[in-house]
Amino acid sequence: MATSTAAHAAPSVREKHPPGLYVLFATEMWERFGFYSMLAMFVLWLRAPQPQGFGWEPARATGLYANYLMFVYASPLLGGWLADKLLGYRRSVLIGGVLFMLGYALMSASRTPAMLMGALALLVIGNGFFKPNVSAMVGNLYPEGSHLKDRAYNIFYMGINIGAFIAPIVAEYTHEKWGFRPAFLVASAGMIVSVLILSLFSRYVNDPSRHAAATPAAAAVTADLPPTRRAIDDVPNGRRIGALIVIYAIVIVFWMVFHQNGSTLTYWANDNTDWKVSGVISNAINPFWIVSLTFPLIAFWQWLDRRGKEPSTPAKMCIGMFLTATCYGIMFLAAKSGGDTGRVSPLWLIGAYAVISLGELMLSPMGLALVSKVAPARYRGIMMGGWFVATAIGNKLTAIGVYWTVWSHSQFFLVLGSMALVMGFVLLLLLRPLKRAMPGV
Repeated sequence: MATSTAAHAAPSVREKHPPGLYVLFATEMWERFGFYSMLAMFVLWLRAPQPQGFGWEPARATGLYANYLMFVYASPLLGGWLADKLLGYRRSVLIGGVLFMLGYALMSASRTPAMLMGALALLVIGNGFFKPNVSAMVGNLYPEGSHLKDRAYNIFYMGINIGAFIAPIVAEYTHEKWGFRPAFLVASAGMIVSVLILSLFSRYVNDPSRHAAATPAAAAVTADLPPTRRAIDDVPNGRRIGALIVIYAIVIVFWMVFHQNGSTLTYWANDNTDWKVSGVISNAINPFWIVSLTFPLIAFWQWLDRRGKEPSTPAKMCIGMFLTATCYGIMFLAAKSGGDTGRVSPLWLIGAYAVISLGELMLSPMGLALVSKVAPARYRGIMMGGWFVATAIGNKLTAIGVYWTVWSHSQFFLVLGSMALVMGFVLLLLLRPLKRAMPGV
């Protein structure tokens, strides 16, 4: 009878997300609004003549952009550890939010490289406190084994991209009307909204167990499930770790190529695209495509799954790398059509972003989930750390953008596209051994 009751109650449990999810959705959306407002303007601001900017050469601006991203993506390692051991998740997120506010405000006031570095340090530390812990709070809203958790992260990921889409549009308007420095204050205002939302509605996330489905039936859904042995449990640890190292190599190249969006692709949008706006607005194209393509892609995978034809995760990543290479093939043709220095239709850039956004959806969202499924239990922590390190290295290597003014634009895009293509073929050649090392993934 208890089993029958659980079976009947389970659908109603699964149908409703706790209110805390929407609090964290809004908290993260406004944080990403601030983050991507700043990032959309960053290299163009550094390049702008004084007193509005710093008057730097593109290579110097690109180098700082790469270093900033590297530290941003490495900082969650320390921030997550401090939250686990000392501060707790909510307090860490609020500390991070305050540091973000101060960082954007200091950036608005920066007149010297020392002030700029101080602002970036506040942003890196703020990100370390904020980013990993707001994501952990989402997971903590749900009991172990809840079928709602994956869907919750899809909703949460959508909040990230809504914030990322709105940010460059507002930044474009603000910086065109009042200049870069007031636009950074708008990013700071976004963080004020983020912190206020979490503070005012903290009762929904302070004690997640109160808001998760903590009924006897819900407990039966999770606690009564027998432990299952997965096919991957029979794979030797060394082979599983080796498979993840291959994935890390793919991730390094992908982020190196993908995160040209905030540097060289922003230069291209600003200087080589025939439209009436600045390159800042181009940073809204990728999140637009992510929001537009996510649910159709999920529906497509479900359609294939019902027919037993859904690709494995490594196969999806392989497709993603080939799509990334195709994106830069499109940009190569765009550069050639404009003689490398002329302006071309924005449709080239919009189309290229559509392709690489689809590639991103094949690679990025499943990253940490893949590590958690494949890594041996005793090495899971260090392998999770390896994912963040690989991401940080990839972002550091975006410094290849220093060659933007050394090589022709078509040559630059060809080099990036070739790197992605080579990694796609490497992954294709390794698909069979990867599938054997990751059965059922």
